[in-house]
Amino acid sequence: MASLTITIKPQANHPKKILVEMDAEKFERLAANLGLFSPEFLKSLDRAEKDYKASRFKKIKSLKELRK
Repeated sequence: MASLTITIKPQANHPKKILVEMDAEKFERLAANLGLFSPEFLKSLDRAEKDYKASRFKKIKSLKELRK
């Protein structure tokens, strides 16, 4: 079983941000296992890009706002 080494570093100049680092090849394997390369997911990305270009989006500060 392969391991995925992830490095998480706080950003000193932005206290609410972190930097996440990982090996690109291992990340691709993880993404494939999570289904991020599935046709349905890729189609949803295309729809999201079209919505963004058409300004059909709402900025949020927290994921809790999606529950409203």
